Amino acid sequence: MLDYDLYLFAKEGPGGEKTEEATPKKLEDARKEGQVAKSKEIAIGFSLLAMFILLKIWVGTLGNQFLSTFTYVYNRIPSLASQMASGDSVWYFLTLFRNLIIRFILYMAPFLLVALGVGLVCEIAQVKWKPTAKPLQPKFNKFNPINGFKKMFSIQSLAELLKSILKIVLIGYISYSTLRDKWTSILILLDMPVSQGISLMGNIILDLGIRISGFYLIIAFADYFFQSWKFKEDMKMTKQEVKDEYKQSEGDPQVKGQIKQRMMQASRRRMMQDIPKADVVITNPTHFAVAIKYDADVAEAPIVLAKGADYLAGKIKETAKENNIEIVENKPLARMLYYNVEIGQVIPPELYKAVADILAYVYKIQGKI
Repeated sequence: MLDYDLYLFAKEGPGGEKTEEATPKKLEDARKEGQVAKSKEIAIGFSLLAMFILLKIWVGTLGNQFLSTFTYVYNRIPSLASQMASGDSVWYFLTLFRNLIIRFILYMAPFLLVALGVGLVCEIAQVKWKPTAKPLQPKFNKFNPINGFKKMFSIQSLAELLKSILKIVLIGYISYSTLRDKWTSILILLDMPVSQGISLMGNIILDLGIRISGFYLIIAFADYFFQSWKFKEDMKMTKQEVKDEYKQSEGDPQVKGQIKQRMMQASRRRMMQDIPKADVVITNPTHFAVAIKYDADVAEAPIVLAKGADYLAGKIKETAKENNIEIVENKPLARMLYYNVEIGQVIPPELYKAVADILAYVYKIQGKI
């Protein structure tokens, strides 16, 4: 005889094939680890499109700013030459260079802010706002050459390769088709004034950039749907994993059953201990037994102290006999009390008269009235 484990023959290892949808807990744990369904191409595409649109709107102002910067530098050339002649040009040159850097930063700031804002909005739109530093933590398994070799031939790597090829082909085709339509204008650039030539080239570049950004978004959305599908597939669980997670979050069903059974036994013991306090036990002789107690200082209506069916009903009647408590047979009333009133609750108003008649009968036998 040989010992063997059937899990070894499963398609996906222990637990079998991953056929179950990911549970909310697994998705939440994956999110804490930084694993979410998103495409970085979405943010890149929208950022490029926003920057080119802003550049097209603001190109006139930006051109004037560059001309003013050129004038600023040109007017300071004589001062720089005189400073160099006197041998004291370093500080003047550094001041001029610092001012130029500040100007260029101010010119580029709107584009950088727009790109940052659009990228942030795209990220939040895809995965909501829940930052985590887990992906930045070093993981030694990333240095495992076997894992790296597996990633080289994974579906993700193939998709990235196809996406890169598609980008190159798409950008090349759009550039070719755009420049082909503008080829006549490009050929006469040498005969144009400098300002007109710069304006023409600027318009061509902006139109080309906007077209490339628009078509890039098509790739980005296709990549987003692929990433969503792949993330959903990667998050799938085996039946055994679902069972194990349920045990961890909700507790072992067997243990919970044992706890529930013990709680019921404790509740039953307390119920049997309260039977001696009852005024009467109303029965359906073979099926139900309900113990009733009326105390005007406790409640304005009689209270059900205990109830049971079949075997438990027999135990209630047996305890009642041992404690000289009257047992009254009333089949309809016993059934209605058993099914409609819980232990510790007062009887409903519609049963007041029926219970009052039985209590009056019991009190008369006991000489209390």
